[in-house]
Amino acid sequence: MPGFLRLALVAIGLMVCATARPALAEDDLYRTKTIVTGQGEENRQIGFKACLDAVLVKVSGDQRLPKKPEMAALRDKAGDFIAEFRYRDRIEGIPIHDEQGTHDRPHDLTCLYTPEVIDPVLASLGSKPWLAARPRLAVLLATERGARHFALTADDEHGAPMRESFVNAADPLAMRIVFPKASHLSESGLDDKALHETDMAALDKAARQAGADQALAGSIAWSDGELGWIADWRLATDGKTYSWQVRGVSFDEAFRVAMRGAAQILSGNGQP
Repeated sequence: MPGFLRLALVAIGLMVCATARPALAEDDLYRTKTIVTGQGEENRQIGFKACLDAVLVKVSGDQRLPKKPEMAALRDKAGDFIAEFRYRDRIEGIPIHDEQGTHDRPHDLTCLYTPEVIDPVLASLGSKPWLAARPRLAVLLATERGARHFALTADDEHGAPMRESFVNAADPLAMRIVFPKASHLSESGLDDKALHETDMAALDKAARQAGADQALAGSIAWSDGELGWIADWRLATDGKTYSWQVRGVSFDEAFRVAMRGAAQILSGNGQP
């Protein structure tokens, strides 16, 4: 094969790869996952319903959709909206025990949808896809439990469970988050007390210095009376600061509320 032809084919191949990337991103936006027990039909239908709720929220950013009364009828035919689905055994490689068959092993059920199907469903619910680039959020979080209080940072080993939980809350919404280094917060004069008192313009500036687009600011405190965490969140966009709260929950749920609220606001769907 002549050299120039080989180079031309390589160039074409690179162009194909480059143009394929947006489609892959779209596929990811219209893909959701849930955990089901086994691969039986009954649990599959439960999984299909959960995935439908998840994909509608993920694509639109609107956390209110699953609560709409029209969703009951849509869930009844949840499987009709799926382009394809697949399973992954969550404990693959572990032998099946005598008392446990494949029907009761936990599986990841992944459902793939298409815009041609999901976008009209969103329209029927008075919503639309949120296709703009989703901003990277710097999580600026003050944490308090008893006498212990600290700001969550990227390099504090004690904060690892919270960071992992936050990432798990962001992924299903196709949201991107970063955590500031302790040195960055120190240089910005932002300890856990200052995070409570600093306005969002200053926090957004600190977020940009940390490599993010803007800040998601919050505080989380353990309450014996509530038997859980009380979490307050703030985010500013288009000249307005939004605030929302959740009480008496695990920190996993507190972070899910944070990310759902951020997606709600940034997608243009208003107050969480």
